[in-house]
Amino acid sequence: MAGPRPGGVTLVAVIAWINGVLGVITGILLLTGGAAADSPAVTTAAWVTIVIGIVTILVGVGLLRGSNLARIVATVVFVLNLANAIWTMFAVPGQFWTAIINALLAVIGLVLLYSARANEFFRD
Repeated sequence: MAGPRPGGVTLVAVIAWINGVLGVITGILLLTGGAAADSPAVTTAAWVTIVIGIVTILVGVGLLRGSNLARIVATVVFVLNLANAIWTMFAVPGQFWTAIINALLAVIGLVLLYSARANEFFRD
């Protein structure tokens, strides 16, 4: 970590934390809501959601600490979100504007993580 943490990196990290916490809460609610008892698929989805939520929280912590690995993981997620948004624009026309918003958020996240200030921050 070579420089002060840029506000954009902090923003992406805080959003990751919020997303991760919401994922963990969602998974717990799925497990305790009664639906999981009736369906192994719901139980599996709940545990996967909890694990992804925990990983997302850890990525947020890593971003705040200047971890390049966390930036790479976040980049992969943003690129996958962007690809999914582009696919959704054409495959599900009723979700076109939602897909546009998701694509813009992914691009904004990438720009924030790879700005000149962010590059300096993540430099080893």
